[in-house]
Amino acid sequence: MTLDARVYSLFKEKFSREAQYIARAPGRVNLLGEHVDYNDGFVLPAAIDRATYLAFGPSESEVTTLWAADFGQKAVFSAETLAAKTQPDGSPLPDWAFYPAGVMWALTEAGLKTPPLQAVFASDVPRGSGLSSSASVELAFAVAWQQLGGWNVDPMRLAQLGQRAENGYVGVNCGIMDQFASACGVENRLLRLDCRSLTWETVALPAEVAIVVADTTVRRKLTSGEYNRRREACELAVRLLGESLPGIRALRDVSPEDFNRLAAQLPLEARLRARHVVEEIERTRLAQSLLEHGDVASFGALINTCHASLRDFYEVSCPELDVMTTVAQSLPGCWGARLTGAGFGGCTVNLVAREAAQEFSRALAAGYESRTGFHPDIYICQASRGAGLLG
Repeated sequence: MTLDARVYSLFKEKFSREAQYIARAPGRVNLLGEHVDYNDGFVLPAAIDRATYLAFGPSESEVTTLWAADFGQKAVFSAETLAAKTQPDGSPLPDWAFYPAGVMWALTEAGLKTPPLQAVFASDVPRGSGLSSSASVELAFAVAWQQLGGWNVDPMRLAQLGQRAENGYVGVNCGIMDQFASACGVENRLLRLDCRSLTWETVALPAEVAIVVADTTVRRKLTSGEYNRRREACELAVRLLGESLPGIRALRDVSPEDFNRLAAQLPLEARLRARHVVEEIERTRLAQSLLEHGDVASFGALINTCHASLRDFYEVSCPELDVMTTVAQSLPGCWGARLTGAGFGGCTVNLVAREAAQEFSRALAAGYESRTGFHPDIYICQASRGAGLLG
């Protein structure tokens, strides 16, 4: 049974009526520009053909009732219980419910109507994998409330509201990239976003290229503080570099030449974090021209360099991600491989010759399992359209 059929069927089972709508919001994979979105840099993600599906309809009471099919759990909340993050009986909301509750909170703060709804949702975006399962949940619920609330905003605004939910309610100080890719995805195209101006364009991926995502099955918890610590280190670097470079607002404003000249002014941790960001923004600047000229090999080399930088300077890799990347880079047909997402576990993204993708996936799975004992999930992805209603 497809996921959309599953949530539709479960809605009828849980609420004794048929769902009026089904929303879909994809996960994303980022090819280049990691940990630069909150530094005003450039990112190069694609929405993928794995998504959250949400069957929903208006509530017959004053509360919103949700069933998370993947957990077999229910959560109930209302406008009155949002601030306390509790259910009407006073019990705390389960962790997974913070994402839809956060969306209601962010939309309400923005003056948009969020009528109570009933919903069942499920996802085939692996949780904690670095493919933005949380953003896909947020955008699916944003689409649902847009439909029931009778208002309409453009996809980028919807992405910003999803980001607001994650920053202000869930407590993860993420940038805009994940929600942007889920909201604005275009079939068969990469998305190039300027995270300062929020202007974006699409970039063709050469036809001979496949995007292969490899899930280490090692999971991380993003709200543990490591993500926010790195963001704080970047902000410290901007303050200190600003003493010599007046007027800079973010690491995006620091050239590699200026950084190398001034790096000794920074404490070691801030220096390492900032070096990754400054150099990664430069790599992403170069990437668009390489893709437009069909220079896949040079683009793949940037991806490989990105992984080394995330491992050594930003320190967000882990042994399993390093093994997965090392094995991938040794296989025929692979132009580049790196961790994708926040790190500390999750997935790698691999740029692979389309004709070699099936054999590459088989060999990568075998190589990774033989060295770690973990059985990975590996899938060949297609760039997908963004969030919206089905049908």
